[in-house]
Amino acid sequence: MLLRDPSLAEAGIRKIRWAKRYMPVLNELERVFEAERPFKGRVVTVAVHLEAKTACLCLALKAGGAEVHATGTNPLSTQDDVAAGLASMGVDVNAMYGCTPEEYTDQLTRALKCRPHIFLDDGGDIVELLHGPCAQYGDRVVGATEETTTGVTRLHARHAAGLLKYPVMAANDAKMKHLFDNRYGTGQSTVAAIMHATNLQMTGKTVVVAGYGWCGRGVASRAAGLGAHVIVTEIDPVKAIEAVMDGYRVMTMEQASPLGDFFITVTGNRDVITKPHFDLMKDGAVLCNAGHFDIEVDVKALRETAVETIDQRPDIVGYAQGDGRVLNVLAEGRLVNLAAGQGHPVEIMDMTFAVQALGLRYMLENGPGMAPGVYDLPGEIDDQIARFKLGAMGLGIDELTEAQRKYMASY
Repeated sequence: MLLRDPSLAEAGIRKIRWAKRYMPVLNELERVFEAERPFKGRVVTVAVHLEAKTACLCLALKAGGAEVHATGTNPLSTQDDVAAGLASMGVDVNAMYGCTPEEYTDQLTRALKCRPHIFLDDGGDIVELLHGPCAQYGDRVVGATEETTTGVTRLHARHAAGLLKYPVMAANDAKMKHLFDNRYGTGQSTVAAIMHATNLQMTGKTVVVAGYGWCGRGVASRAAGLGAHVIVTEIDPVKAIEAVMDGYRVMTMEQASPLGDFFITVTGNRDVITKPHFDLMKDGAVLCNAGHFDIEVDVKALRETAVETIDQRPDIVGYAQGDGRVLNVLAEGRLVNLAAGQGHPVEIMDMTFAVQALGLRYMLENGPGMAPGVYDLPGEIDDQIARFKLGAMGLGIDELTEAQRKYMASY
């Protein structure tokens, strides 16, 4: 167990209880797991942004009989009070806010020393360790799930190179995950975090969104909903046309750099905004990243060229340029929606973590018979979660009549 301050447990438990009230799907699965005990005698490592919603997932797995070991996947998203609260509720937790890269790796390593049977990864760091310095702790692994687009991309690359040892379910690609978490969750949490951190309005400002995947779509729509003028930058011509059809201007980052008031990267790739772009930006521009890793905005280059760094507000550093301009970076270029906010809305993560809970159960049951590779979530699990969610909202949908089924089958 590795915690910043165990005495924060009571505050963390309050946060966990609040989140749990608004996660009806995960609560229903917890009741099912408690009755069926599908994880009895099994060890699970959960590596995801460690905050209240994550704690609810860990408790659902624990109710199903699992021995749960939890850690974070970003030093600036771990909430120390939640970590302490979850630990007091019987989960082994190794996570601290604001740790160094070396401490972060140590925390992940501690969460793997249990030799898990299954694990939940967020971004691919656990997979990297189990295929490298922590390979000895992966001898019992039968399968895993991956939470993010970035992580799934890394998994496909590893599998294509013939280096992936385990079957991994691309939970991020499940409909009940990416259609809601990536679009509505990332959209709301990113914009809310920027406004909270800066105390500035987006109305009437120009917001440059780099990347128009599901996360980029969500960020763009939320910014536009606040009255911002949205510019999208893309490398995919099809997605660029989609952005145009959705009502946004599309241009290169070089063209957008002099125009933007806010720059939000959501690509999962490196060096999206670099020194040539910084040189074109207006005084007071705000730069932030909503992709998984802190490599999209080249903060290192900005730091090296700055004549002065200014602590503007919590989570905002200003980099004064030689010509008098100041460019502001939120959360050191790390995930702004988690570092400077509270993460995705609880009701959205209710669906995401239901995907993870059922995905982990599926991999535990089926992983031993699956070859190493990247797999999609079975469609019936998406449907099950959607029906649970509709029921919790007091809503229903029509069912096909027998005549309609026969008609569709005749196509």
